[in-house]
Amino acid sequence: MWIVLGAVLAISLVAYAVFTATRPAPAALQSPAKNVIYLLGDGMGRSHVTAARERYYGAEGRLVMESLPSHGSVSTYSVEKNSGQPGQAGFVPELVTASPAAATAFASGVKTYNAAIGVDAKGVVVPTIMELAKQAGYRTGNVSTAEVTDATPAGQMSHVLARGCQGPDYSADACQDTDVTGDKLPTSDVRVTPIADQIARNGTADVIFGGGMARFDAKDETALKEQGYSILGSVSSRIPATRADLNGASGEKVFGLFNTGNLTLEKAKKDNPDRPQAEEPSLQEMTQKAIELLDQEQSNGKGFYLQVEGALIDKRSHDNDAAQTLDEVKAFDDAVAAALDFAKRDGNTLVIVTADHETGGFNIIEKGSFTNAEAAGPPPNVDFGNSANSSTPTRNGGNFKDEERSTGIINGEGSEDPKNFGPATFRTPNDPADVKDGSKEASLWLSYASGNHTGADVPIYAYGPGAEQLQGSVDNTDLFDIVGQALRVLR
Repeated sequence: MWIVLGAVLAISLVAYAVFTATRPAPAALQSPAKNVIYLLGDGMGRSHVTAARERYYGAEGRLVMESLPSHGSVSTYSVEKNSGQPGQAGFVPELVTASPAAATAFASGVKTYNAAIGVDAKGVVVPTIMELAKQAGYRTGNVSTAEVTDATPAGQMSHVLARGCQGPDYSADACQDTDVTGDKLPTSDVRVTPIADQIARNGTADVIFGGGMARFDAKDETALKEQGYSILGSVSSRIPATRADLNGASGEKVFGLFNTGNLTLEKAKKDNPDRPQAEEPSLQEMTQKAIELLDQEQSNGKGFYLQVEGALIDKRSHDNDAAQTLDEVKAFDDAVAAALDFAKRDGNTLVIVTADHETGGFNIIEKGSFTNAEAAGPPPNVDFGNSANSSTPTRNGGNFKDEERSTGIINGEGSEDPKNFGPATFRTPNDPADVKDGSKEASLWLSYASGNHTGADVPIYAYGPGAEQLQGSVDNTDLFDIVGQALRVLR
C-alpha cells in the first residue's frame, strides 16, 4: 500500500475540477500571505473561550486569541452519506458535525458525512490545502495533541472512507464502506489505505508532531527515512520522543511522536512531574519548533502552511471534565500566542484561530443553579460542591428522564456518574483570595448539556493578510477558499 504523493494529487485535482465547477470563485485578496498558520481548538465553542478567559484573566481580561483584530463565527453542519453539495440535487444536511467531516470541509472545501476524511459525501477523493500547498512549493507542517492519524491532522494528509482506518494494519471493518462505494474497494485504493500508511509515504507534511506512535510500524519508519525525515524517538521500538528530542531537532523534514496514543493532559503533567509523560512537550513548544523548522529560507521564495490542533479540549469536554477542559483551552491559547508572536515579527503571515465544532453544550450558569437538559424536574444540588471534579453530590429525588423530550439515557453515557449532573465551580482573579475551586463562593459556575457534539456555530479569530475576510459569518468550507487564496494555490 505504498502511496505516492503525485498519484494522490492527480486523482484529487480531477475531483477538484469537478466540485469547483459549482462553487463561486472566492474574492481576490489584495495582499496574499507568505505563510498561513491555521490553529484549531477541537470542540472549542464560544462558551469555552469565555469560561477560560474568566477563569484565568477575570471578567475584564481576554485570551490571546481574542486579541486578534478580526472576529467572526463559523457554521459547521455536515451532510449525510451520498448527499449532494449545498445547492446541488440530493443535498441532505446533517446539522451536527463530527471532526472528520469538519476537517474535510476546511481542508478540502466540501461537505461530507461524519466519518469521512478527504473524500466527499459520495466517496470521491478531494485535494487538501496542504497537498496543494506542498505541490506549489510551500513547506508544510501538522501539529496536534491527538494521534496524528486522528481526524483533524489526518484531514490534511489523507483520504479515507472511515475515520477508524488509522492503522497500523488494514481492516475491512475499519476501512471499507459499501454504503458509499457499493462494492468493496481493492486494498490498493487510497480510500481504504490506513491513514498511517498514507502519512508515512505521501510526504504531504514536512514537519509532523503529535501522538499516535502505536498507529505506525517499522515499515512506516523505513518509508519515512527513505524520504529524508529525521525520526525523533523510535517508531519501530515504540520509544516516544521527548521535549529534549524536540528541542534538538533540525532539518527540513522531521517526524516526532511523543506518546503511543494521544498526548498527556497538561494538568496531569503538572500534577505528576516525575512521570515519563511529563517529558512530553506542550502544544506551544511544538508550535514554536514547527515554525522554526518551517521558516527556513527556500530558494523558490515560498513560505509555509502550518496546521496546529489543540485536540484535548474536545476529549475532556466529551467527558464533561470542566477543570481539564479549561486547562486545555489555556494550553491552546498559549500556542496561539506563539503563532501570533511569529506573525507580528514576520509581517506577512495570516493566523487563523477557530474550531471544528462545539462539544458538550458547555455553559456558564448562574451561581447556585443546577441544570440537566434531559431531566424532567432537575433536583437541587444541595451540597454546592465541585460535582464535576471532586465531590459526590446529594440530590433530593434523583435524576429522572423526561420521556416526552428525550429518548436517550440522561446525559449520554455518563448517566451512571454523579459527577456529570451538577455544576463545576472555579475561582477567578476577581474573587477574594480565600475563595477556592469547588466552593459555592467561587464565581464561575459551569455545566454541560451533553456528552457529545452540538450544532452551535464556533468562533473564529484572524490576524494578518486576508484576515478581514473572517470578520463576520462564514461556513467551514469557506476556509478552504480563504486559505487557498492567501497561499495563491487557488485561482
